[in-house]
Amino acid sequence: MAGSSSFAEKGKEYPGKMTAFVFLACLVASSGGLIFGYDIGISGGVTSMDPFLLKFFPSVYAKEQEVVETNQYCKFDSTLLTLFTSSLYLAALVASLFAGYITKKCGRRVSMLGGGVIFLAGAILNGLAQNVAMLIIGRIFLGIGVGFSNQSVPLYLSEMAPAKMRGMLNISFQLMITIGILAANLINYFTAKIPGGWGWRVGLGLAAVPAVIMAGGSLFLPDTPNSLVARGKPEKARAMLRRIRGTDDVDLEFDDLIAASDATDAVAANPWSTLLQRRYRPQLAMALLIPTLQQLTGINVVMFYAPVLFKTIGFGSTASLMSAVITGLVNMFATFVSIATVDRLGRRKLLLQGGTQMILAQFVLGTLIAVKFGTSGVAEISRLYAIGVVFCICVFVSAFAWSWGPLGWLVPSEIFPLEIRSAAQSAVVVFNMTFTFVIAQVFLMLLCRLKFGLFYFFGAWEVLMTLFVYFFLPETKGIPIEEMDAIWGQHWYWKRFVVHGGGGKNNKVEMTSTAV
Repeated sequence: MAGSSSFAEKGKEYPGKMTAFVFLACLVASSGGLIFGYDIGISGGVTSMDPFLLKFFPSVYAKEQEVVETNQYCKFDSTLLTLFTSSLYLAALVASLFAGYITKKCGRRVSMLGGGVIFLAGAILNGLAQNVAMLIIGRIFLGIGVGFSNQSVPLYLSEMAPAKMRGMLNISFQLMITIGILAANLINYFTAKIPGGWGWRVGLGLAAVPAVIMAGGSLFLPDTPNSLVARGKPEKARAMLRRIRGTDDVDLEFDDLIAASDATDAVAANPWSTLLQRRYRPQLAMALLIPTLQQLTGINVVMFYAPVLFKTIGFGSTASLMSAVITGLVNMFATFVSIATVDRLGRRKLLLQGGTQMILAQFVLGTLIAVKFGTSGVAEISRLYAIGVVFCICVFVSAFAWSWGPLGWLVPSEIFPLEIRSAAQSAVVVFNMTFTFVIAQVFLMLLCRLKFGLFYFFGAWEVLMTLFVYFFLPETKGIPIEEMDAIWGQHWYWKRFVVHGGGGKNNKVEMTSTAV
């Protein structure tokens, strides 16, 4: 099969087991996903609340109050409104560049702590906001916190986890994202009912809760053996390795960590220039394409614009928020499917199945909206029809939640060698946030102009990304993180960059400048 690898079956296995210490450390670290998920959920909810729109975006509120004959596709099209939502992602991508340096020099734990504290400051600003400027400045602080969290947490989880359980533990980050989204959707639903129209302040201000959980938890976390070795603390790394593996027999894994650290010392001082070398072309391609394609599924359009989207297609305000709660529940429970299967079925099978299901759901959803709203955007929808729309969205969300959602973070975090790991993970966050920003900024405009065709647009991208997985992504299940470079030498396409495939860290790498 294209992209498959037999390395997992014949590669080395490290002694050790899953320990309670590792489980608890990964559980605490994964709480970094709460801040990202909570923001995704809360943003779409407050932007569908009339008191919030009336105070900060009165022109949108006025357009929303027009009669139903108004084109439903276009009534939320506002550059300022989308800037409120998407400014966080612009700040996150800039912050992730600095987070890579801090994560490498100070450790993963320090980055998580800093991200939580900065996110807390943003939550306070947004909860107390008096004007659009305060809102956007608060969003920028939130974005910096998200940038640090998303850069450091997936690395921490992949480095702490035993190879055989790395998928399950890493996906706890995505699970926390889904819990954050669900919590935000529930808070939106109940705060929208608060008399006096100040419920949106409660929703925005409660972002402080996941920030405190993340920052407080980070104070008690140990650093990973990989990070300790990279920062010149080999004896502490060996002691930590014994503690997290539950055995004194850690020489094999420790030797691989030392060898990876030696490789780091042997390359250029600038990891960004190192990442651009030809021998790291496969990893660079994955760092660029996986997070980019993850956003081109259209999932964040559904999740942080879900209340607005449901309101656009004819749901009432409260009904739209409840529909967002339903999709949030589906998102969270479907993530457990990935947790239960990723280390047994592997990454490729989940991505291929999930991609196929998303394609079908996206095209059916687009067709349902096309039949009812056409190009005019004017229609009344029945309760049964609305249930059908929600069902299609849930099918789409569930497929994403057990495939591209968690694996879009897992796969990049486990494929990078130590010498480029922090820089490459920063690149992952940069590309993820860049396309999240772009899509958030243009979604309402595209919905107004492409109408139901927007769902076909995302469906076409899902066809391309499923083909990309089939032909270009090797299986990484069960492979020790410091031995991951061997998979490229066994792949039909990527082996052209590696002279001898399957040699682990001793692979010889082609350094010529021949174009591909």
